[in-house]
Amino acid sequence: MASDVRNQSQLETVSPEKEWPFAAYAALYRDELLENVLPFWMKHSRDEQNGGFFTCLRRDGSVYDTDKFMWLQGRQVWCFSHMYNNIAPRQEWLDMALQGAGFMEKYGRDNTGGNWYFSLTAAGKPLTQPHNIFSDCFAAMGFAALDKATPHDRYKEMAIDTFENIIRRKDNWKGIYNKAYPGTRPLKGFSLPMILCNLSLELEHLLGASRVDEFIPTVIHEVMDVFYQPQHGLILENVQPNGAFSDSFEGRLINPGHTIEAMWFIMDLAKRMGDEALIRRACDIMLHTLEYGWDKEFGGILYFLDVLGNPPQQLEWDQKLWWVHAEALVALSKGYALTGDERCLDWFKKVHQYTWDHFRDEQYGEWFGYLNRRGEVLLDLKGGKWKGCFHIPRSLYQVWKTWEALDIKTGR
Repeated sequence: MASDVRNQSQLETVSPEKEWPFAAYAALYRDELLENVLPFWMKHSRDEQNGGFFTCLRRDGSVYDTDKFMWLQGRQVWCFSHMYNNIAPRQEWLDMALQGAGFMEKYGRDNTGGNWYFSLTAAGKPLTQPHNIFSDCFAAMGFAALDKATPHDRYKEMAIDTFENIIRRKDNWKGIYNKAYPGTRPLKGFSLPMILCNLSLELEHLLGASRVDEFIPTVIHEVMDVFYQPQHGLILENVQPNGAFSDSFEGRLINPGHTIEAMWFIMDLAKRMGDEALIRRACDIMLHTLEYGWDKEFGGILYFLDVLGNPPQQLEWDQKLWWVHAEALVALSKGYALTGDERCLDWFKKVHQYTWDHFRDEQYGEWFGYLNRRGEVLLDLKGGKWKGCFHIPRSLYQVWKTWEALDIKTGR
């Protein structure tokens, strides 16, 4: 059944009036995860000599650069720990997670503040100072998931200490590495509140439900009230500290993929709280953002836009990226499962069609990361400084489980 759907995905769009084959699509995403994507990373990314993972992989999986980026190491530790915890306790998955965790534990943090470096050499020597708090976010996420797989006081301690350090740094997380001149145009970014929505749930077994309950309203308020601009129905990437609009390149910036990803984080939080109104609101924002960011001429979701319609600062604004489309598939499947909104179903089919037709590599496995506006492969790498073993496997897992649960619930 899954192969039939795969062929259908490549040849023709599923018409909206056809009954949605929940079980078939669950099988398709499951098989892609277990038979294609995870095996690619297991085969090609392990550094047998130094520990940790190579992420700079050519199309065929060969390594073209050996630098190691801490946020991608943490993400891959999380990925294999998560699969071990939630699919099956396969020893090879746990071994992969331990491979990355051992390298991170030995080399990943500075000796003063316990901050995680951005990049290291293959052998573990620091290359880039700990200027990027997202290295910390994914280290906390990775060690928290690993502690579920194989509980250990060290893993608990690293996850909790890193999380608390993130909270301490969150209002000025670049610290001494901040290039902005103080006071002239102070801005705060959307990325950290967005990540914290998900990170708080990932660490709940360590932080405790009450701590997460206290934390959730703050991050929801930041995402849904401070960065959300009701006059546009969109979320900005940067606002003034009081939430006011800044008419500047940074202040006008829209990243549709970030918003769409954040909305499924919010839906997960709202589901936990039993807040149906918040689920509905997050779904509506997600759909409006998708409509706004969809390339009407060539298809696919644009990378960056200017909220006032000005030329974006980013020269790559019109590229189509893997993670944006993968996260949209998660948000749309969850949106449909939680609300029954048929717009989510129709958009899922449309995004699924584009994604599987353009990003999936039939010859070598895994997915391409970067397309030009026309949907042609721009870079045929499978990993690098920004793309690793995270968005695609996480999305495949989430979509698989969402459609599987709907099939069981509805029998459709």
